[in-house]
Amino acid sequence: MNEELKNSPIADFDWDAFEKGETQRDKSYEELEKTYDKSLGSFKDKDVTEGTVISINKREVVVNIGAKSDGIIPFNEFRYNPDLKVGDTVEVYVESQEDRKGQLILSHKKARAAKSWDRVNEALENDEIIKGYIKCRTKGGMIVDVFGIEAFLPGSQIDVKPIRDYDVFVGKTMEFKVVKINQEYRNVVVSHKALIEAELEQQKKEIIAKLEKGQVLEGTVKNITSYGVFIDLGGVDGLIHITDLSWGRVNNPADVVEPDQKLNVVILDFDDEKKRIALGLKQLLPHPWEQLDPNLKVGDKVTGKVVVMYDYGAFVEVAPGVEGLIHVSEMSWSQHLRSAQDFMKVGDTVEAQILALDREERKMSLGIKQLKEDPWESIEAKYPVGSKHDAKVRNFTNFGVFVELEEGVDGLIHISDLSWTKKVKHPSEFTQIGAPIEVVVLEIDKENRRLSLGHKQLEQNPWDVFETIFTVGSIHEGVITELLDRGAVINLQPYGVEGFATPKHLVKEDGTPAKQDEKLQFKVIEFNKDAKRIILSHSRIFEDEQKNEARKARKAERKAAPAEETAPAATVEKTTLGDISALAALKEQMEKTDE
Repeated sequence: MNEELKNSPIADFDWDAFEKGETQRDKSYEELEKTYDKSLGSFKDKDVTEGTVISINKREVVVNIGAKSDGIIPFNEFRYNPDLKVGDTVEVYVESQEDRKGQLILSHKKARAAKSWDRVNEALENDEIIKGYIKCRTKGGMIVDVFGIEAFLPGSQIDVKPIRDYDVFVGKTMEFKVVKINQEYRNVVVSHKALIEAELEQQKKEIIAKLEKGQVLEGTVKNITSYGVFIDLGGVDGLIHITDLSWGRVNNPADVVEPDQKLNVVILDFDDEKKRIALGLKQLLPHPWEQLDPNLKVGDKVTGKVVVMYDYGAFVEVAPGVEGLIHVSEMSWSQHLRSAQDFMKVGDTVEAQILALDREERKMSLGIKQLKEDPWESIEAKYPVGSKHDAKVRNFTNFGVFVELEEGVDGLIHISDLSWTKKVKHPSEFTQIGAPIEVVVLEIDKENRRLSLGHKQLEQNPWDVFETIFTVGSIHEGVITELLDRGAVINLQPYGVEGFATPKHLVKEDGTPAKQDEKLQFKVIEFNKDAKRIILSHSRIFEDEQKNEARKARKAERKAAPAEETAPAATVEKTTLGDISALAALKEQMEKTDE
């Protein structure tokens, strides 16, 4: 049958023309060539046309555009489209219809680039979803190949969740939306986040519509801040405030949860308008106070860790989530106002005694001084009247010095008990805060927890000796240490005691007043042991000498008077009591004048 077909004549063959010698070869060839040309695509070099993928391997893609031969395009030009398959229609750029080897040269990359700017603008205008290939990381985001253009993908636009590792996106093909174009600089910004935000917004509305207070949901830790933790509830974010993470104190939320951790949370509150959801974690656990040992009572000792410090006291965690306050007044038997930081710090483990316990109000007061003996219970035995002790200066007042003999035992040295000889106007002239000082106990007031102390009593009263030295009329050398309106303070050397002279007793023999730091002779005109007062006079020294010389002169004049002026020897009159009284009055008057 095949042979018959092979040898059978052509039905429409023009035998007459053949017999006449007319050939149709040229005409048929031309027609054949036209027919062949019509079968080929109408394109030329530098054109952009469409072709069909007929073969794909790891290195190249073979595309048929209806030319004499197929074109070969490197596979990496299609890396933005990992779903490319045989039969797909793709755009190509005809670089050359025939190279030296007669090969058709095509480029998919150049075809995309030729129309890329128009397509990018269309995508923005039509809010179109496009595909792009993430090439690499850059500062603040990623570089994406879109239609052959390098577009910028900000880090904040990759996903609705914060991105911790940008490198995992490099080499991926993802869907994007064009969100911004700078026509002048031809910059394109794309977003992947924009694709899912609309969907998430709808999901968020649906989730919020179903929310109820007290509802328990599973969420994922999205972000950790200093004030709390944001939880992703499946498109809706909620916040666990730091105070709702644990019944105990939390200094850093990162100590309780970690990124991407899944956990159950309870809805505490939410705001339909602002779409803010308050979550709780600790509320899923029983309150620690409810689990506190029911046998614990006032007076019991507990051990805990200092978790928070304030000037007024320290909070100690005696059980997970159960805290007690140690007020600064319960840290020491001392009555000095001090800061709690002087006794302990955060992290210290302390033992304390329960002073007050209110389970309903969930409050506990603690003390540590109660674990030590109150020194005032045995104050008379340890610090009897008359005993001598070493103390430390703590504070000054205008009337004395407060000193500490030991922790919790304070006493007052009155300003008059600081020195036997020096007149102290303010304690700072005698000692300084923090300085050691020796004291003697003068009086004990146990009920009010007060000790009266003395310092000068450590030495014998020198005024007993001064009484024999500074007798009225005795003369001593002194230095004027202070000049006042009412007189001068004089240091009587070398005894270290001070005397006082009024202005009229500071006039020198030449009539000029005495000056500061001047050394002069002074006469004692008054000595008062009880009042510890010595009154001095410089003027009285030369005034008394002048009076004595005047008396001597009068006496010599009386002796030199003529005998006839004296009374007759024979005439003797008896002196009466009235005469004696008159003489005594005259003497007293003269002494007052001398003063």
